[in-house]
Amino acid sequence: MTLKGIAHINFTVSNFARSFPFYEKLFAHLGLKEMINADGYYYCVGKRTAIGIQACSEENADLPFDQGRAGLHHYCLSMESREDVDALASFASEIGARIMREPAPQDDWFPGMYSCLFEDPDGIRIEANHIPKRN
Repeated sequence: MTLKGIAHINFTVSNFARSFPFYEKLFAHLGLKEMINADGYYYCVGKRTAIGIQACSEENADLPFDQGRAGLHHYCLSMESREDVDALASFASEIGARIMREPAPQDDWFPGMYSCLFEDPDGIRIEANHIPKRN
């Protein structure tokens, strides 16, 4: 058995109408192409990555995202260069993301790693990192 990677990932958002403009801009900026946009579901594909968002159930709409609760902690987008991390952090700020950590070296995690961290409208954390190729 050989794992090729993660085929897709879907996130449930508390307010689809609020989150959709954020993700529509983010996904387009990342070069992802819209595949589905219907009935509270938005799904885009590209760059060997597929990400979707969907509306949460009505009974859960008032529950805030909690990074400490069982489930998603954050997700990380792998970028080609440090400059791409910088550009994404700048763009994220432009579309209303809350920047949690400005782009900076993260050598304590991996030598040469460079990353930033920001939040979507629900407070779901999104990391973008670049890890240079090792010789």
